[in-house]
Amino acid sequence: SGGSPARSGSPRSWSRPSGGAAPAPAPAPASVPPPRSGAARGAEPRGAAEMLSSPWARFYSNSCCLCCHVRTGTIILGVWYLIINSVVLLILLSALTDPDQYHLTSAELGGEFEFMDDANMCIATAISLLMILICAMATYGAYKQHAAWIIPFFCYQIFDFALNTLVAISVLVYPSTIQDYLRQLPANFPYKEEIMSVNPTCLVVIILLFISIILAFKGYLISCVWNCYRYINGRNNSDVLVYITTNDTAV
Repeated sequence: SGGSPARSGSPRSWSRPSGGAAPAPAPAPASVPPPRSGAARGAEPRGAAEMLSSPWARFYSNSCCLCCHVRTGTIILGVWYLIINSVVLLILLSALTDPDQYHLTSAELGGEFEFMDDANMCIATAISLLMILICAMATYGAYKQHAAWIIPFFCYQIFDFALNTLVAISVLVYPSTIQDYLRQLPANFPYKEEIMSVNPTCLVVIILLFISIILAFKGYLISCVWNCYRYINGRNNSDVLVYITTNDTAV
């Protein structure tokens, strides 16, 4: 009897052709790598940035004074400067309210000038107020991790370091200025005669050594504040980068 036509939609049965080779298997689909997390995607730009900044990475450290973090060190330094300038401001304000107590005449100084007049007192008071504001900003910026608030205090440190460096250079170039300065001191200045009796060369060496120690200490404090700024700035940038890449992955 004649074969009936196969219904449409019925599965076809495939038979292996006689004498022929087996059909080649279909190629396996290419494996798709799993999507990377936002932290992994954000780590690549940070790693590239670290590689680009590797020559300066050896000068970067998260610790200062061998025991505390740079944020803690910057907060302590800001509070210390804040206390010192507050004490100076109190002394200046008390001197303005009672000028006779802190007024030194030219006879007491042995010169032709007065120690502090009203104009100098007002200028010193304004400088103390400005320093209190700068130190408070640095302390707040290190505590709340706002890097921009630390910049004024860092600029003050650079300015102070430059002034001390100029003093050291002037002592080295013009050593006779030390003797001139000692002669201008009041007659009742403590140990004036003993200091003037020291050999001028030894006196210059001692003063330069003292200034060098101060400069080294100030340079270390500058590096601590700079490392704190870099730490806070890098932390904020990495948080923003991880937030953006996480949102991209979620979308």
